[in-house]
Amino acid sequence: MTSSPLARLPDFLRLARLDRPIGTWLLMWPTLAALWLAADGLPERRNLLIFVAGVYVMRAAGCVINDYADRHFDAHVQRTHDRPLATGRISEREALTLFAALLVIAFVLVCFTNLFTIVLSLGGAALAICYPFMKRYTHFPQVVLGAAFGWSIPMAFGAEQQAVPAVAWWLFFANIAWTLVYDTWYAMVDRDDDVKIGIRSTAVLFGRFDLLLQAALQVMTLLLLAVVGQSAGLGGFYWVALGAIAVIFAWQQYLCRQRSREGCFRAFLNNHWVGIVLFAGVALASWPQ
Repeated sequence: MTSSPLARLPDFLRLARLDRPIGTWLLMWPTLAALWLAADGLPERRNLLIFVAGVYVMRAAGCVINDYADRHFDAHVQRTHDRPLATGRISEREALTLFAALLVIAFVLVCFTNLFTIVLSLGGAALAICYPFMKRYTHFPQVVLGAAFGWSIPMAFGAEQQAVPAVAWWLFFANIAWTLVYDTWYAMVDRDDDVKIGIRSTAVLFGRFDLLLQAALQVMTLLLLAVVGQSAGLGGFYWVALGAIAVIFAWQQYLCRQRSREGCFRAFLNNHWVGIVLFAGVALASWPQ
């Protein structure tokens, strides 16, 4: 293990996944959509800055604790065998120290909002800690991931309104369904390895019915997002965005038709566009008159 902290900086950046921003964006887009909805199209500048910074910090924290939980499994998976914890370039103690530091930073950020949001943030921290260990006990760790990624939604409403109305929860559940979609594509990349080492996931559970069940989850996501639009009274831009998301979902099915690792990973990455389109639809539909 290299002793110089500066020389080891790339390993810590890799541990926090700062070199792979896709996860940050999958967390960012629904967070921004929630802020725009909660603020009727014009969130407070302070809240915007807090939540953007919070997304980066909490996504990094989630990656660190995930790699800590998987430290004995990653070496046996083709995609993850060279991660810093799996190879020993970063110690377990160092990883836990970094995770704790990131949680402290996130808590300091949320302290600039209000007491209601601070209390909500405790649930988000608990979900972030629990998620990586769920794949040992359930085939639905993606549900916990969706809740962890979506917890910024009630927090955004809490920061803007000091309340969490029904529309926030509809968006929260839509985010869980969408997370099930994209994280199942992601899990399909590792499915063969996961079966060998006993890791559970929706990809393993779905088996040969994976594409059909993924289509059902995509439809569920669209239906829940439609309820969001109806509840919030969003106009034409939002409904055009939902139509575009439906087309993107169909493209993902096409990419995965042969269930290849490359195709499933491309489908996973393609969800960045789902997030962009969703936020654009919310932002344009809620633009102040």
